[in-house]
This record gives sequence, structure tokens and C-alpha cells, in this order.
Amino acid sequence: MKTAVLIIDDEVKLRSLLARLLQLEDYEVSEAGDCQSGLKKLAQQDFPVVLCDVKLPDGNGVNLTAEIKQKYPLTEVMLLTAYGNIPDGVQAIKNGAFNYLVKGDDNNRIITLLAQATEKALRARASSGDQAKAVVDFKNVIGQSSAIQKAIELARKVAPTNASILLTGETGTGKDVFAQAIHQASLRKDKAFVALNAAAFSREIIESELFGHKAGAFTGAIKDKKGLLEEAHEGTLFLDEIGEMPLELQTKLLRVLENGEFLKLGQTKTQKVDVRIIAATNRNLEQDSNSGQFRMDLYYRLATFAIHLPSLKERPEDIPLLVQHFMEQFSQKLNKKISSAHPDFLKALQQHQWRGNIRELRNTIERACILSETSQLESDSLPWEFLQQTNDSITGVMSLREVEKRHISRMLEHTHCNKTQTAELLGIGLTTLYAKIKEYQL
Repeated sequence: MKTAVLIIDDEVKLRSLLARLLQLEDYEVSEAGDCQSGLKKLAQQDFPVVLCDVKLPDGNGVNLTAEIKQKYPLTEVMLLTAYGNIPDGVQAIKNGAFNYLVKGDDNNRIITLLAQATEKALRARASSGDQAKAVVDFKNVIGQSSAIQKAIELARKVAPTNASILLTGETGTGKDVFAQAIHQASLRKDKAFVALNAAAFSREIIESELFGHKAGAFTGAIKDKKGLLEEAHEGTLFLDEIGEMPLELQTKLLRVLENGEFLKLGQTKTQKVDVRIIAATNRNLEQDSNSGQFRMDLYYRLATFAIHLPSLKERPEDIPLLVQHFMEQFSQKLNKKISSAHPDFLKALQQHQWRGNIRELRNTIERACILSETSQLESDSLPWEFLQQTNDSITGVMSLREVEKRHISRMLEHTHCNKTQTAELLGIGLTTLYAKIKEYQL
């Protein structure tokens, strides 16, 4: 089922171009030219994500964001502007925007961030039936393998302390779940758990969001703003994708780790804060620190207690347990009675490479549950590439070019030509994927 996206922009040509791009990515797109038209469409249809221009004929997208989030809290809003500035960006995030992008500068990030916003919105809808917010603890970590149990054991031991933690591992291994579970097992569990993805925002917005600012710090800063460090006082701050944080902000973060002090933008006197920091990355920070891309002193400070989260390739014996978990979850969601998985189905899953790890497995099981017409998941409900894995071992000698072409083709088939998801699973940039598609005439 396609995800519905609403584009609100008064520039007809640009709106149509963006709509066509999203349609090629398999989104269902609706359009509006101003605030009132956009609100009318939102009242008529559920849109998980809204892409909205800042300057509109009858209002301002930053203010519209606050109205949308108040009326439709499960809808994510991405703001697009031709004239980006820090005050607007900060206010947009404060009003609940998922992101604030500058047209031209951030064009190559739109599809990737839209996919992230979509995932967040759909996840919120899936859990919106719960009356109380579910507590995430180590019971949410599925698996009995020695690899995952070792990670859980380390996390349980460090949780009651105030030590900073670095979670490492491939994309989709569940670092956010581990961070929340550590917080829940700590002495800070009754205080705030605050999260920030360092890869999702520009340096200026990250700095203001993380450290806050004083009135008059920059044009438009009319009052003091509390940053996430203050919000997380006596609690936990989770910094996802820490390897993407700009070097100058790494310096300020190191000061927090060393003496619990920080400076707001526009402030001359330091503030004290008591916060426990959990960072996560899928990059090799040791290698990045040796090459100067990441502060070595910050890396060693964070890596004092590092926990590696294993990929699914490192714990294939856990796949049947995860399948059972997701199968029960989606059976209930889809109102189906699916109770088991055929041995051939499980065998195909255990032979798969799982570049997207648990996130990819979850999507695969959801697809299989949607297609299933019986109480058992069968191999024919798997994407084509899974069914070809056995044949691959006997295809004989192929050139590296042919292997790459076939693999990209199968990943596109697996994701139903969702290029953003394909690029993520392949571990390459979206621009690179488009170049490969053109090169191989896929």
C-alpha cells in the first residue's frame, strides 16, 4: 500500500516536478497551493507526511506546522524553503517539524529524509492504539544467540552507572531500542530520555537544538531557548549517528562529557548539566578519528564503554525467533491468523545477507503476511531475490560487473523499485544508485 504525501507549495512547476519525483518513488501524492487548501485536504484524508514550503500566499509554513501538529500529531511535516535562516529553522523544529530543508542545497537529501519521516509516521500510527506509552526495556530485544546475549549482558552491567556509552553496529541493528532499554534499567529511568539524530539536521539547527540559545544570539532569537541538554537534565541524551556531527560541535560536546558544562548560543557564562550520554554510530569512529574526520579525544571518551550490536549475519539462529515475533505482530495488525512459517521459508531467510538487518527483516515479514492466504508463511510470499539465492551458488563464473548488475536488479525487485530503500540496503548513496541504474539500463 502506497504512503500518501501532501505537497503544499504555490510554485506550480516546482510542485509538479516534486510530485513526479515522489510518484517514481512509489508515493501517492496530493497537491495544494496554499495553507487553507492544504488544511482542507488534511481534513479529508490522512497524510503520514506533508512537504510544505515556508513562504505561502496566505501564511507561513513554520506557523502552519504548529497548526498541523496540533490537529494531526501523527503527521510528520518537512519544510522546504528557498531562503533558509537559523531562526526559522529553530522555530520550525520547535513547532514540531521533522526537518527544515533549503531548496537547492538539500535537494539530494529530500528522498532519504522523506523515507525516514515516513517510517516514523507509520510507526507512530501502528502504536497509536496503545493508551499508554510502551516502556522499552531489554525484554524488547529478541534473541537467544551468544552474540546478542553478550551485548545485553554488557548493557545491563553498565546501565546503573553514569558512564557514557557508544553503541556500534550496522544500520538496522536496533541501537535506538538498546539506548532506551539502558535508560530504563538506569537510576535515571524516571527522568527524561531525549534523542537527537545528528545526521538529520544542519550544523546550525543541531547546535541550537542541542545547546539552546539566548535571546538576541542571532536575528530572530527573541527569547531564550532551552536546548536538549537542559531537557535531559538528570536523565539521558541519546545522540544517534554521532559520526555525522560537525567537528566544531564535537568540541562543545566533549566539554559536556569532561566537566558537565556547556555554553548556549549567545551566552558568555557556562551552565552546569547532569546528563548521561549514549551515542550510536554505524561508522568506524576509530578510523575516522585517525583520519581527522572525528575528534580522537571525543572518540576515546565515548568508547570507554562500547557495545557492539551484532548484525543478523552474526546471529542467524535468532532469525526464527524474530520471525515469530513479527509474524504475531503483523497477524494481529492485519487481522489474520498466521501461526507458523514453513521450513523452506525460514531456510531462505537464514541464507539471506540482510544488509538492512532487523529493519529489513521486519519489512520482509510484513510483506509476507500481507500476501499470505493461509495460516503458514510459505516461500512463494518472499521476494524474487530470496528464491534465487540457492541458484546463485551454481550459476558459474560471472564478471564483477554482471554480479553487481544482477544484485542491484534483485534489490530493486525486492523493494518494488523503491530507490531510497534499495540504496540503503545496498549501502550506497542514492546518487550512486541512479548512476548504476543508468549504466546497466535497469
